[in-house]
Amino acid sequence: MKGFTLIELLVVIGIMVILMAAAIVAINPFRQFAMANNAARWSEVTTIQNTVSQRIVDGRGAFGVCPAAAAVTDCPATGDTLPTTATIMGSAVGQYDICGCIVPTYIAALPYDPQAGSYTDCTTYNTGYNISCDPGTGRTTICAPTAQLGETICITR
Repeated sequence: MKGFTLIELLVVIGIMVILMAAAIVAINPFRQFAMANNAARWSEVTTIQNTVSQRIVDGRGAFGVCPAAAAVTDCPATGDTLPTTATIMGSAVGQYDICGCIVPTYIAALPYDPQAGSYTDCTTYNTGYNISCDPGTGRTTICAPTAQLGETICITR
């Protein structure tokens, strides 16, 4: 009766383990997930910036006063009610509540960070993204502060 010896089987299994380990290291699933999260962040930051820009265009150069954001410091360059320092967009105290300004007129639902955000509706949400307005130029900046792999994700218009 012919067949494989135990040593031969162990050698083949050892080689397969080494090849699988090399494939996992080459694929690096954690890095792939981080890259996918960052791609989602770029898309979502762009979407939010586009909606803010569209509202400014519709407001003839000013973002305008949002009912939920009326207490936010004005951006002197344009009279906008956008915060002048980077502030997380969300419905909690200390966050900038932008939802009522752009949902549903400019976007159906607010995008949120895949790891640091959540969105149910305009009463309970945290995008995980920052918004700010430069008081000198009136340009708005949207950033993803939790970007992975050391990447900086910000869009300014």
